[in-house]
Amino acid sequence: MTQFDVPNPAYEQAVRDSFGKQTFMDFLGAKLTAVAPGQVTIELPVTPNLLQQHGFVHAGATTAVVDSACGYATLSLLPPGSEVVTVEFKMNLLAPALGVKMIAHGRVVRPGRTLTVCQGELFGEDENGSRKLCAIMTATMIRR
Repeated sequence: MTQFDVPNPAYEQAVRDSFGKQTFMDFLGAKLTAVAPGQVTIELPVTPNLLQQHGFVHAGATTAVVDSACGYATLSLLPPGSEVVTVEFKMNLLAPALGVKMIAHGRVVRPGRTLTVCQGELFGEDENGSRKLCAIMTATMIRR
């Protein structure tokens, strides 16, 4: 794991407070489950409301949680009072999003004063705890 400077000693609380204000994640049912410098994990329980016509979790829902994981991974490395928004991302859907929950990991690859590059991964987890990689993301975040 790469070590990053953490200019905000209260980074975890800053991430959790911001996530708590994000009503879209609440609407989806997503939960913030891990925060570390430059890394965040968000879990999304699979419900019938998230499925598309073939029974897979909709790409819009999966993309949203990976994007948020990357954004919050970025926020964990920024000074107090900072905010983050997405500038761009590329999502590769590798396999159908199936399971009882989706697990999104976001991690900072290269932090910057203004722009930060992240990678995200999405795993589908079945009822036995087995995980399958469903998607990967490359994202650029901007500090506001």
